[in-house]
Amino acid sequence: LGFIGETVLACLRLVVGKARFRRGDLMLFVQESGVQALGIVTLISFLIGLILAFMGAVQLQQFGAQIFVADLVGLGMTREMGAVMTGIIMAGRTGAAFAAQLGTMQVNEEIDALQTMGIPPMEFLVLPRMLALMVMMPLLCVYADMMGMLAGLLIGTGLLDLSAVEYLNETRKAVDLIDLGLGLGKSVVFGALVALAGCLRGMQCGRSASAVGAAATSAVVTGIVWIIATDGLFAVLTNRLGF
Repeated sequence: LGFIGETVLACLRLVVGKARFRRGDLMLFVQESGVQALGIVTLISFLIGLILAFMGAVQLQQFGAQIFVADLVGLGMTREMGAVMTGIIMAGRTGAAFAAQLGTMQVNEEIDALQTMGIPPMEFLVLPRMLALMVMMPLLCVYADMMGMLAGLLIGTGLLDLSAVEYLNETRKAVDLIDLGLGLGKSVVFGALVALAGCLRGMQCGRSASAVGAAATSAVVTGIVWIIATDGLFAVLTNRLGF
């Protein structure tokens, strides 16, 4: 069936309540993928918000339309940058960790031992990692959106002579639930892609120490490529659908 086919079967077994994995592992991966990632997500999202606000301010000030910096940052973060940057961060941070963990298990023949005992590795190892990222990515995406808009607010009030009330009202008018929902939907898909890329490269890992490093590197590259390609597909679909 291949890796993707086995993953689909594992998800179907989860839906019918027959998947076998430890709930404790799921909680551990949720913690590793969520709380422990807040620091880097905060830094990157805040800086992305600053960059968007600066870029918009330079152009919009020429026309006396600096208030629309709020629209640029709000829509840019909720529709695109929040989900994409969080996905890339998690690909470099968590996807590589998943590949290294499973690759080390391959080297130590732990995955072969699971198969010998009749425990499906896809359910026991891949499923909890994928579920953890799919659950935590939307929460991290919302947090990233807030950090980016906070950075835009600081630029608006500090450099553009806007009041906080003006900036927040303009953001509220520009960003609606469709924009937020689109970003959250992307984040769920990106979370699944990052987990699949990490687990795929980990399961394909060779039996040497250098192979583990190569698997981690490949997981990051694969995850980022899948995220960018999928985001492009989302852009085409949303344009065709009029969102």
